[in-house]
Amino acid sequence: MKTIDVELLNRVSAQAKASERLRMNYNFHGSLEDKCHRMLNAVEPGTQVPIHRHPTKDESFVILRGKVRVTTHNDDGSIIEDVVLSQESGNYGVDIPKNVWHKLESLESGSVIFECKEGPFVEHEVEGILSLKG
Repeated sequence: MKTIDVELLNRVSAQAKASERLRMNYNFHGSLEDKCHRMLNAVEPGTQVPIHRHPTKDESFVILRGKVRVTTHNDDGSIIEDVVLSQESGNYGVDIPKNVWHKLESLESGSVIFECKEGPFVEHEVEGILSLKG
């Protein structure tokens, strides 16, 4: 059994702060080939998560600490929904259906979410990242 405690959140957050990408995963699944991917995702303000979608995979985020914004988008990049996840807001998580454009933004240092989606891991193809022209 792996316990999600403040020590683990602090360790993953410290790794995110030291990372060039300003985010860090801590995987509970044993392999990128596993059928269910469960992970902590520590995100710092300034990390770049492009608008993207998973054509065949639903995805869930639950806030454990801090504050993050999750947005869903139309094909032109305009925002459909905008939700701030935090204990203060009372919004603790979102479930994003497959093939929905979405983006995550850290609003507070030390933010950590629990993320779950179907495996195996597949690198985003060009169609998986929203390209805004103009």
